[in-house]
Amino acid sequence: MSNFTQINPNAAGIDIGSEEHWVCVPPDRTPQNVRKFGCFTPDLIEMASWLLECRVETIAMESTGVYWISAFQILEERGIEVKLV
Repeated sequence: MSNFTQINPNAAGIDIGSEEHWVCVPPDRTPQNVRKFGCFTPDLIEMASWLLECRVETIAMESTGVYWISAFQILEERGIEVKLV
């Protein structure tokens, strides 16, 4: 197993899907650090609120389609730096 140097302790990741988004935050932020959210606006607002509660400042999102656009806009509006990768 390799050891990686952590370069951003306040970052999280999102796997964007057409029906659900899977989000992972650092394990020291919450007992359940991986959560699933829906894709509708209320779900995305809940996701953004949870990320802010977990003190996340930067998100790396993975998406193969256009499903990232709404999440990107809501997260960016809430002050989270978003990277589409």
